Amino acid sequence: MAEMISPDAISTILAKPSTDSSSELPELVVQVLDLKPTGSKFTFTASDGKMKVKAMFQSTLSSLITSGSVQNLGLIRILDYTLNDIPTKNEKYLFVTKFETVSPALDSEYKAEAKTKDSGLEMKPKQEMDGEVKSEVNGIVLKSKQEIVTKSAAQIVHEQHGNMAPSARMAMTRRIHPLVSLNPYQGIWTIKVRVTLKGNMRSYRNARGEGCVFNVELTDEDGTQIKATMFNEAAKKFYDKFQLEKVYYISKGTLKVANKQFKTVQNDYEMTLNEYSEVEEASSEATFIPETKFNFVPIDELGSYVNGRDLVDVVGVVREVSPTMSIRRKSDNETIPKRDITIADETKKTVVVSLWNDLATSVGQELLDMADKSPVVAIKSLKVGDFQGLSLSTLSKSVVVINPDLPEAKKLRSWYDSEGKETSLAFVGSGLSPSTKNGVQSMYSNRVLLSHITSDPLLGEDKPAYFNVKAYISYIKPDQTMWYRACKTCTKKVTDAIGSGYWCEGCQKNDEECSLRYIMTVKVSDASGEAYFSVFNEQAEKIIGCSADELNELKSQDGESSYQLKLKEATWIPHLFRVSVTLQEYNNEKRQRITIRAVAPVDYATESSFLLEKILKMKISKIE
Repeated sequence: MAEMISPDAISTILAKPSTDSSSELPELVVQVLDLKPTGSKFTFTASDGKMKVKAMFQSTLSSLITSGSVQNLGLIRILDYTLNDIPTKNEKYLFVTKFETVSPALDSEYKAEAKTKDSGLEMKPKQEMDGEVKSEVNGIVLKSKQEIVTKSAAQIVHEQHGNMAPSARMAMTRRIHPLVSLNPYQGIWTIKVRVTLKGNMRSYRNARGEGCVFNVELTDEDGTQIKATMFNEAAKKFYDKFQLEKVYYISKGTLKVANKQFKTVQNDYEMTLNEYSEVEEASSEATFIPETKFNFVPIDELGSYVNGRDLVDVVGVVREVSPTMSIRRKSDNETIPKRDITIADETKKTVVVSLWNDLATSVGQELLDMADKSPVVAIKSLKVGDFQGLSLSTLSKSVVVINPDLPEAKKLRSWYDSEGKETSLAFVGSGLSPSTKNGVQSMYSNRVLLSHITSDPLLGEDKPAYFNVKAYISYIKPDQTMWYRACKTCTKKVTDAIGSGYWCEGCQKNDEECSLRYIMTVKVSDASGEAYFSVFNEQAEKIIGCSADELNELKSQDGESSYQLKLKEATWIPHLFRVSVTLQEYNNEKRQRITIRAVAPVDYATESSFLLEKILKMKISKIE
């Protein structure tokens, strides 16, 4: 049979979202259009001359594209694929996981209506010496499938299936799905992943009874991560089976939208494995090293992540490296190593990154030895804190790569060598917290009234908006949830452990004690109106005048009246606030969330100068 573009390839793919080993795959030859790199992968548009669909090659196939095996306007035969919905758009996306090259680039895009002599694109048979008929398109011979593949996939499976281990049989008989292609509405799938983090088995007790649970973080060869959780029988079944850094085939799990409150990896979904799920170690096959996948945040945009739950990835040029310091941890009195590095990027901002434990002594020492060369570092999974306004800290799961082979790193190196090293750089935290003279100077840029924020319901829709306001705390509701129980090590929320003590999900351990940290809402007023602000621990301590532990002790020892009096004393005092404004959806309704990011007392001398300057500007504008 002559080979050419399959006239109904796209409609066939749309009708059958994934391949099935139990049925024969129809001929799917398509033209590659708009081929371009996107990160470590290549995207393109698959066309059969009648219809088109957006598509992406799996990252493991990138070497074939860069070697020239696949060309823009060329033809490929799709042998394995998955079709997924794009959640934010009403369209499909095709993930190609296996293919064959059929033809190099054609002269132009093929269109079905152009298959006549009048159009100049004629399909004509070409007789070979052995009598076999091939197709020729504008002088390009399209070889038949039989010339390229001597055995079908079914023959290979039949010959090898009996001699394989269970994990190898799973690899041959079931197609491996990349993690990025999974969604809750997908049917049968199999993934090949490495265990990059294994949690402890822990017990829980709730209204439905007692049980046990543990979770793992899984990474595939593309660097995509997902969190998998197992409860009760599944936890007991798989706890010993899952070993850190080993590679497994996993199937028959379920997916759901990830709970943002407990999200530990960059994935919109999380996986649950039950006692019927299948997990097989890929012990007899060549393992893989997951590609570290970064989602870099520019240094000047880190402000919106301060004290938040989301972890960030950064890339920067190392400007300074400190010696190793020994820090005594309050929770267990243990001494741990710490090293600070200062990095900068093209936003002309710098930030301090604290490396802890092994990262401080290993990678940190390596950076110190080469500090005079100003290396570029890419760091994954950093916590953003508000020490000195804004700072970054590594966690046990953080990854540091020195001089990575990434486009962002190469661009940054070029910028730094050409102009960055001579450029005046500013510390990113200087505009976010009190500094000199109680920090009031940084609170006067972009000053607005509350009505400016509350009158614009779409403010903060695309990204957080930042403003400074001078206002009063007019009311603090005494019967609201004022604080939460927090881990003394990482400050994340803890839950009751079985027996005694508290369980920290972030540190994966029990502690006998915990601390209280503020998380509350206050009503704020100025001359233009009022609004409700969300306040977190550091800012709340400045407003209330004591820690959450101290306020709780006051309430329990001196009674409710002393507690309410303490809250009342914190009202009607003027403050300068730096706030972020975002939109959040609640009951299908978008509402503004205004969060205090920094607070400072009013310096009346500076305030007077600010007002006089505004009056002068008003006079000048009237004269003009």
